[in-house]
Amino acid sequence: MTIAHHPTSPSIEQRLEQLTNLSVELSNNHDMPSLLEHILRVAQQMTDSDGGTLYRVSDDAKHLEFNISINESLKMYQGGISGQPIKLPPIPLTDESGAPNLNAVATYAANKRCSINIPDIYQAEGFSFNGMRQFDQQQNYRTVSLLTVPMLDHQAELIGVLQLINSTDPETKKIKAFTETDQQFIEALASQAAIALTNQILIRQLETLFESLIKLINIGIDEKSPHTGKHCMNVPELTMMIADAIHQTKTGPLADFTMSATDRKELWTAGLLHDCGKITTPTHVVEKATKLETIYDRIHTIDCRYEVLKRDAEIRVLKQKLAYGNDDTKNQELDKELADEIIKLDQDRGFLHRVNIGGERMKDEDQQRVRQIANYRWCGPDGETIQFLDHDEIENLTISGGTLTAQERSIINNHIVLTIKMLEALPWPKHLKNVPEYAGGHHERMDGKGYPRGLKADQMSVQARAMAIADIFEALTAADRPYKQGKTLKESLNILGNFCLNGHIDPAIFDVFVRNKVYMDYARRFMHPAQVDEVDENKIPGYTP
Repeated sequence: MTIAHHPTSPSIEQRLEQLTNLSVELSNNHDMPSLLEHILRVAQQMTDSDGGTLYRVSDDAKHLEFNISINESLKMYQGGISGQPIKLPPIPLTDESGAPNLNAVATYAANKRCSINIPDIYQAEGFSFNGMRQFDQQQNYRTVSLLTVPMLDHQAELIGVLQLINSTDPETKKIKAFTETDQQFIEALASQAAIALTNQILIRQLETLFESLIKLINIGIDEKSPHTGKHCMNVPELTMMIADAIHQTKTGPLADFTMSATDRKELWTAGLLHDCGKITTPTHVVEKATKLETIYDRIHTIDCRYEVLKRDAEIRVLKQKLAYGNDDTKNQELDKELADEIIKLDQDRGFLHRVNIGGERMKDEDQQRVRQIANYRWCGPDGETIQFLDHDEIENLTISGGTLTAQERSIINNHIVLTIKMLEALPWPKHLKNVPEYAGGHHERMDGKGYPRGLKADQMSVQARAMAIADIFEALTAADRPYKQGKTLKESLNILGNFCLNGHIDPAIFDVFVRNKVYMDYARRFMHPAQVDEVDENKIPGYTP
């Protein structure tokens, strides 16, 4: 970027126009380095300055840091968007005793909140110009006039300092002092720029705070379930990978899909919040690793009952032996019956231990065997003879798939209802207005059989459909669930492919997911190497190479 010097000094009308244009730029440009540089260059242009420096206040508010330094005559350009670092050390705003540093012009202007206009630094007193004079000597340069203006926001807080050197007459090329008009316009520019920069800083701080609050929600979920917490971070990552692949697609039904930086931020936010409703889900449901688990695994309670049955069997046999006296033959028969009974009890107990671990599909005969075992009779703590398994234990142990009962699955599924309810209650700004729809649609199906709203494909955005695939694929491959092992890459793609064929997921997005090797990029980053097996794309259901 170069300064377009006027053949004559800019008129007041031209300067007002420059201020107006800068105001528009301050509103539209959100790239901080570019914006700061534009501010300095406009200030130079307004005053026909040969050089200028923009200082920023350090994060700890103890120093002025060189941000951009430009000198046209020397063709020097450091900091800003130049890529050339400024090697000058920051200037402390206070001295060793903690008193304001009034020695340097820039720190004086910063501490006193006032402008300093010096016609010739070699004739000025009250400030140390050693640095400038040393610079002049090294560069064979002559710094003469100097205008230093603090950049204060609407609360008079210091944002930075703008310093201009050597106002030059456009016609004679001679250096002249900065005029009072120069000073007034630069003060107006500095004030306008400081307020705009403060607004941008506040917006960024609010955005950072907002994302931190989102992460805080996920931390809360993570504390309830470390497994769900990882899911909450991996799904947005995979969602963005899928969306970026769709964005790059130039053919097919998704060729027109594009995403701006704002669109990406909106989708990322939705991904982070897609399971926020789980913060209300009871921990014992989220973390249910076995069918009988609540606060503890009730299989151990059943183990105690088996010990009671064994004890009662032994007592019964001992009583029978006493009744028969010294009949060895009868005693041997009783010992054989007891041993067989103990073996049968141990076999049934081992069976219940096995079926207590949730699996893909429980056989009908195994469910029937649970019901038969339930009909055992045992003597409870109150001395009453009761059924061996109660109704709740039977219901849990006969769960056909996984570890959740219908009621518990309903509780889990309700998280998406709560997610939508929570998100729709928030006053989303325009650029984030689609977050509830994106986050709330990841359990819908393309055929309308999903939940909670039963939406079909044409009622859902591409973003929501992409997140649905990300959610399923992450869940299939996750190796940290308490109730299952993570599936291999090939197994997961086969399941996802069948979901594509049965109307569960979007076939066009699934095509992009496979064709662009998104699954492999995700596997390299997030899956255990042992799960990443060889995939033959020709054999993936629902995909045509």
